[in-house]
Amino acid sequence: MKAKGTLIPIGGNEDKGIETADHYKLEYIEDGILARVVRESGGTDASIVIIPTASSYPQEVGENYLNAFSKLGCSNTRVLDIREKKQSDLDENLKVIQKANCVMFSGGNQSKITELIGQTKMHKLLRKKFRQEQFVIAGTSAGAMCMAEEMIAGGSSTEAFFKGAVLMSDGMGFVPNLIIDSHFIRRGRFGRLAEAVAKFPKLIGVGLAEDTGLVIKECKTFEVIGSGMVIIFDPRKLKHNNEEILEEGTPMSLVNLKTHVLANGDRFNLKEKKVKVLPVEAPFV
Repeated sequence: MKAKGTLIPIGGNEDKGIETADHYKLEYIEDGILARVVRESGGTDASIVIIPTASSYPQEVGENYLNAFSKLGCSNTRVLDIREKKQSDLDENLKVIQKANCVMFSGGNQSKITELIGQTKMHKLLRKKFRQEQFVIAGTSAGAMCMAEEMIAGGSSTEAFFKGAVLMSDGMGFVPNLIIDSHFIRRGRFGRLAEAVAKFPKLIGVGLAEDTGLVIKECKTFEVIGSGMVIIFDPRKLKHNNEEILEEGTPMSLVNLKTHVLANGDRFNLKEKKVKVLPVEAPFV
């Protein structure tokens, strides 16, 4: 897929300048992921639209993001709360998206995004802007997972590595060659991402830790940002994959599943499937 835009999927719990737990924070919000979202969108004057559709608490979530972007100096930020599918076809809402430099999808339930925005006029406009403009689509947790063409819709971590532990559905299709999972380390989602790539062995699996994200440029390369790790599953050279023949609930076996563990500043070429890591002596930025 050719695109001029930038995707920024985030693994969840990115620093908004309000959390107190150390593992959710960088030292300063100005050094964090949301600051990078602002820079990629064109700076503090950029029009940033927050869409909390995935959340069960859209008002609270929207306010948190408005406050966070305000702390970063942004003055042109608003919430577009889509609660019904017909709202995604309204001219007044489409005008908001048309004028935006960036759209930010919140966490929650990724299926709400695809159900209420997928295959609507808003979805088509988002895809068009992403293809034709230097437009940023950011998303955290559910908002990150929905970006892929093949989306993880659910699945139990406790039943990981058993066939059927992962539920897949159609995503928003902004990036066709990835499967994205979030809260990856903390919630132990190795098994469900492994099953997802076993189902789609031509796609690259990406597991995002919390307060960690990617900056994906033109669907060609990505850079790791944030304070945690990104786990890459490359299934293209699997020597044994019994996913197709197993019954539901049966333990799976995968052989030669290539894995990378990446951190801040490391890069991955989506076309060549090659990793470029920072030198050991490089400073953390």
